Amino acid sequence: MSPIVKKKREHYVLPTKYWLLILTLLCVVTMVISFSTDIFAKPLNTISGYVVVPFQKGLTGVGSYILNRTENFKNLQFVMEENEELKKQIEELTKENIELGQDKYELTKLRELYELDKEYEEYTKIGARIIARDTGNWYSNFIIDKGSEDGVQVDCNIIAGNGLVGRVVSVGPNYAKVTSIISDNVNTSAMVLATGDNLLVTGDLEMMSKNLITFSRLYDDNDRVSIGDKIVTSNISDKYLPGLLVGYVSTVSTDSNNLTKSGTLIPAVDFKHLEEVLVIMELKENVE
Repeated sequence: MSPIVKKKREHYVLPTKYWLLILTLLCVVTMVISFSTDIFAKPLNTISGYVVVPFQKGLTGVGSYILNRTENFKNLQFVMEENEELKKQIEELTKENIELGQDKYELTKLRELYELDKEYEEYTKIGARIIARDTGNWYSNFIIDKGSEDGVQVDCNIIAGNGLVGRVVSVGPNYAKVTSIISDNVNTSAMVLATGDNLLVTGDLEMMSKNLITFSRLYDDNDRVSIGDKIVTSNISDKYLPGLLVGYVSTVSTDSNNLTKSGTLIPAVDFKHLEEVLVIMELKENVE
């Protein structure tokens, strides 16, 4: 029997060492051919182009996607944290802005009261805050937070803004009710400051929709009263101290009797926006 081929169960098998030698020679030949020629380069490149490159692209795409998602998540988290911080800052700034606005508004009101206090410095006054009022757009009747314990009495005159508001009509221990000169059918004796002519100012809430109140019984034979003249409380008023500014002449016309005149006034006080007032402690009868 040949030493190369052995018979095994009627089959001829090449010994393992010869297979190993053949494979070794084949590898050596392949290596030599690969280094010396490019006979395998094109097939390998072709295979790489169809298999390896798409696989690499897929891996690169997946890696890029994961990286982008990670970066986006980090950026989103940063933006959310920054947004929360900005919200807190906005809330703080809004609160500060509101407080500054309130302080400015209150300071303006206090300055107005201070100027009014200096204008009527001959009278003793205390400040009061309005705590309630009747329904409606106008402060025709309201309640202040000062009463008999503070020295407030019935008929104490109330001023605010640039002039007369009204008078106290009832008093409690720590509050007082005020009726303003714009209330319906409330009459106030007044006069034209420039001429000294007397007239009667009458409250009318319907006219206040035009920011006006009416006056009548003006004797002005020489036509000296004109638009814009100041109207103040007169000396003959039984409830109001003299010289308190009531308003300014807006219109004037001759009555049908050709003896007197009537018209309208622009009030010296903004009766739609009242918060703080001054209470004059002296009464008309005591001053007289």
